[in-house]
Amino acid sequence: MPPVWVNMVQRTQCSHLPDPWDATPVEQGLSVYYCPLLVGGVSFAVIEDRKWKSSPTVQIPQARIRNGWAQNRSYDASRDGDVPGAVLLGRRQLDFLEQWAADWSGDIWMKAVVSQTLFANVATLPREDAMSGDITPRLRVLPPGEYAEGDVRVQDHDSNGWPQTGRNMALERMRRGFAVHITGDQHLGSTIRYGIDEWGDAGYAIGVPAVANIWPRRWFPPPSEGGNRRPGAPFYTGDFRDGFGNKITVHAVSNPHTVEAEPTWINQRAPGYGIIVFNRETRRITMSNWPRWVDPSAAGARPYPGWPITVDQMDNYDRRAVAYLPTLRVLGMQDPVVQISNEAVGEIVYTIRIKGTTFRPRVFQHGRYSVRIGEPGTPRMKVVSHLESTPSTEDSRLVFAF
Repeated sequence: MPPVWVNMVQRTQCSHLPDPWDATPVEQGLSVYYCPLLVGGVSFAVIEDRKWKSSPTVQIPQARIRNGWAQNRSYDASRDGDVPGAVLLGRRQLDFLEQWAADWSGDIWMKAVVSQTLFANVATLPREDAMSGDITPRLRVLPPGEYAEGDVRVQDHDSNGWPQTGRNMALERMRRGFAVHITGDQHLGSTIRYGIDEWGDAGYAIGVPAVANIWPRRWFPPPSEGGNRRPGAPFYTGDFRDGFGNKITVHAVSNPHTVEAEPTWINQRAPGYGIIVFNRETRRITMSNWPRWVDPSAAGARPYPGWPITVDQMDNYDRRAVAYLPTLRVLGMQDPVVQISNEAVGEIVYTIRIKGTTFRPRVFQHGRYSVRIGEPGTPRMKVVSHLESTPSTEDSRLVFAF
């Protein structure tokens, strides 16, 4: 559609948001809307994970992409798809996320990113149909408890599992603020945990189901593939690589199943909505995907199987520590903001408003670090530089009095 039409749609759908972080239009005069949104101490980063995304048709001509799907059978996106120069969020949005993750002023105590789709391709199809998504609305809907045998993980470049490097660059910046990811579209209702270098070293994400889902994706990977699956958990859960080779840990999905709720033609396609609860006292996040026909306030109401899922804020950057800094103890201030910077590269490692008055920072390489601690935007901030990292077996204490 022409730019004037696209801009009209964006004004209609996004004019309630705060002003963009940088309102400069992109090519063809298209407006932008990515921005920070603060509600009740929860800082949301609203980003556009479609606008800057490279076209795989242009970036990977040898794959012969049609509507996101490669038609060249010798092409494997997990091997050949991560081409240099392919972009997901674009430099402007990456810079925005970097600044946003470090800004905990104004009593911010939680971070969440909101965008169109998951940064993974949580979908499977029968092997013979895995070169196109056209079959998706016509797949047989299975009865509860039946598992689709013979499905394979797909490589739909329309998903944000591609491009892989761009996806990882976004996740790396999001986890610096311990942010959870909230997404929608007509993708499969799911809760996953991202991995970059290792499974689980980045944040959690929830893809909420569409309230009127006419494109019912599903996730039925081979039962033998899920690593670290919990005892008794469904075969579709555990550690996987998606079709693009991205590391994901699947905790729950709302696969389409036959239901008795009328009208069955839409309700058996797993439509619904998501509810995410942020608890300030515990710093825990509870995610649930609900069937469209269920009133969550009704007695005995239950979300889709596998939910609710509750995680700690700190779980959104649970990367394996290489070393530690001294334990920080704060006097005269509750729940200060702590920011850790790597002096060797001049880069912020992460920023968090801690719960309580004691915190031992983890770091991910040996070296010297700076610590900023206190209340941002006020004189009540202190900085200590040139702290040497130490093994976990060694600990000292730094006391900050305010």
